[in-house]
Amino acid sequence: MSTHHTLSFLLEPDNPAALANLCGQLNEHILLIEERLGIEVLHRGNHFQLLGDPELCASVKPMLQQLYQDACSGTELTPAHLHLALKATGAEMRLPSQDPVQRDLTIRTRKMQIRPRSDNQKRYVQSVQTLDINFGIGPAGTGKTYLAVACAVEALEREEVSRILLVRPAVEAGEKLGFLPGDLSQKVDPYLRPLYDALYEMLGIEKVARLIEKNIIEIAPLAYMRGRTLNGSFVILDESQNTTREQMKMFLTRIGFGSTAVITGDVTQIDLPKGVRSGLVHAIEVLKGVEGIGFTHFSAKDVVRHPLVQHIVLAYDRFEQLEAQRQKNGEKR
Repeated sequence: MSTHHTLSFLLEPDNPAALANLCGQLNEHILLIEERLGIEVLHRGNHFQLLGDPELCASVKPMLQQLYQDACSGTELTPAHLHLALKATGAEMRLPSQDPVQRDLTIRTRKMQIRPRSDNQKRYVQSVQTLDINFGIGPAGTGKTYLAVACAVEALEREEVSRILLVRPAVEAGEKLGFLPGDLSQKVDPYLRPLYDALYEMLGIEKVARLIEKNIIEIAPLAYMRGRTLNGSFVILDESQNTTREQMKMFLTRIGFGSTAVITGDVTQIDLPKGVRSGLVHAIEVLKGVEGIGFTHFSAKDVVRHPLVQHIVLAYDRFEQLEAQRQKNGEKR
């Protein structure tokens, strides 16, 4: 990306308080723009200079002008405001493609740092960090759910989202949760255990409990998503292979402004009744090629659990391929 282009402008009226609000504490808002877009933002008072790619600078100027007007009118700007404003410009979509394998894609939370291991995991994390809707598809142990939770925690701590929503279809109970004992959380908890375990590791049990109590982390079965619009949220739909076509469409159309959705699933482990087509399989066909939606397909080589898990996945793949071939040959005979 060229760094020779310079765009200079003045933010008016001169308002020191609004300027401090725009730049953020210790210039955190300016640093956020520089980090996300790879341009340089210089200012002395209300005199601003943008250095970098001409198109990116041209899109950042009106964004800063609008944010400054908001600050002058009394709006208290936060990193979340900057995140939404950057999304609205579409500037990140115009960034030159860079091989994620060569990038540092470390996910940083207060308790730990998580580094994607395989090339596929790196591409997945990059996609989640730049696109609003992402699908992670592949066998157990490939890190698709764990990395999604890590990205959600990082976004929450950076105030890019205001809450995390964990969703899972309760196919094993036929979604007849009323027959299970306890309140809603107790009924759904068994189905969300992998998500809980990841949250506990990254945030600690006590903090997760406090965030759930404050509704900053929300647990919900997929059936309870109907009629809602989710703004400013990081939403994870786990085990999505067990959604119906109607459920998947319903979920995807819940996504609102400033939200990120990650849909994870394994198309080889569908537990739906016979004859019911998986919403994940259908979505892969329908949404292929739609701009702004990312698909990452994992395979056995991405498994990061016990080495035997990779061998098990490969063995099942081979068996299913042979079985499919036998059925095909049988039909021909």
